[in-house]
Amino acid sequence: MALFARSERRGTPAALVVVGLGNPGEKYAHTRHNVGFDVIDLLAKRHGGSLKLGRHRAFECDVRIGGQRVILAKPITFMNLSGEAVAPICKASGLQDPAALVVVQDELDLAPGVVKVKAGGGLAGHNGLKSITQHLHTQDYTRVRIGVGKPANAAAGVEHVLKRFSQAEKPIIDIAIERAADAVEAILLTGIERAMNAVNSVPSA
Repeated sequence: MALFARSERRGTPAALVVVGLGNPGEKYAHTRHNVGFDVIDLLAKRHGGSLKLGRHRAFECDVRIGGQRVILAKPITFMNLSGEAVAPICKASGLQDPAALVVVQDELDLAPGVVKVKAGGGLAGHNGLKSITQHLHTQDYTRVRIGVGKPANAAAGVEHVLKRFSQAEKPIIDIAIERAADAVEAILLTGIERAMNAVNSVPSA
């Protein structure tokens, strides 16, 4: 069954919609919470895309990867309202399978620099995922999770994700952003199962 009504489709349906999660503005640039934005920027650069503010409350562009249409997007709704941008982007793209939405996110439960691919599943308290799930009425979308490490205590979680990485962490995160972009390409070109096997088997740094 189609995830969205076919009447919403415009042009060639997208093979993937790839959404990086984060908060807009220089204040939040390159913070732990914004690693998803960094991956989208890298994918746009790799594939000749130019991200521009569109009508769906997001910076968006269409690129071709392996000859297939892929939509890249960075919502400007702030993290907790991500679904308000993601839902209309998915509708306009002609997306017919929840798994063809790939959400690139920060993950507190992974050590800094660890990258994992996940097919559906729980939300692990991530407010961006909560908003997307609320608006799409499904958790069956794909996630590319980038470890940003846990704070010293749970109460410091918000402060932790809004911090930039330390000088020691930065090289590790730069590699993780490259690997996350590779993971998105693998999901498209080899399928979710093979991508999970390849990415998730890499030992932690």
